Amino acid sequence: MTLTSKPLAALVVVILFGGIFFSSVTGWWQTGSTKEAATFNSGEFAGQANPADIRGSYTFGDVEKNFGISPAVLAEAFGVKSDNLAAFAVKELEGMYAGSEQEIGTASVRLFVAFYNGLPYDLSTDTYLPESAAALLRVRNLSGEQATYLAAHTVPNPGAAPQATQAPSDQPLPVATSPATPLATPHAISTDRVVKGSTTFADLLSWGVSEEAIETVLSMPLPAALETKIKDYCTENGLTFETIKATLQAEVDKIQ
Repeated sequence: MTLTSKPLAALVVVILFGGIFFSSVTGWWQTGSTKEAATFNSGEFAGQANPADIRGSYTFGDVEKNFGISPAVLAEAFGVKSDNLAAFAVKELEGMYAGSEQEIGTASVRLFVAFYNGLPYDLSTDTYLPESAAALLRVRNLSGEQATYLAAHTVPNPGAAPQATQAPSDQPLPVATSPATPLATPHAISTDRVVKGSTTFADLLSWGVSEEAIETVLSMPLPAALETKIKDYCTENGLTFETIKATLQAEVDKIQ
């Protein structure tokens, strides 16, 4: 049988749209991508969604669907303001925190979700969270290892006021001293007790960490200028700041 052009065109339309209709009914036809995180394959959490699979293209709504954390909580954690929080893409955090001394982005959301839901997460790399996210996690049931990691991997939120004490301009700044090492030059002392890029040796001493403990961590003597930033000192002396920072934070955490 030979089909003319009109019957042939009609047959093509029937086959095309009929196939789409059938696929829609059976669930095979999808007009948009689905964001379904991979699951843990074994162990205590087998079958549960794995935060390590969160991608930058995920929205807060996708995170909620996979991990049960509402967009409002995620927005509070990362300081996001939007009329449609569910549609906020995780990758947009990188632009929000472009001025941060540490990267805040997709990996930060993975870490937050893991700690918030009590799920395992690889802590062998350095992933940072803003203070607003850390505050929400501190009231969760964190393990000792997680709490220590969090303390060493928290950065200020954009626009946050610097946490330092300042004396009035017409009065000298009080200088903290210790029997072993006097602080010869006045400076603003950090009070947040978190070792970070701007922390100085004077800060550590003011928090109660002994000169001996610091030199043991460094395997080197303290610099003559105690206002030197620990990060700068590590760079100048070939030390790995991230390793030194974590060990010094552990010494800080020992002090009540």
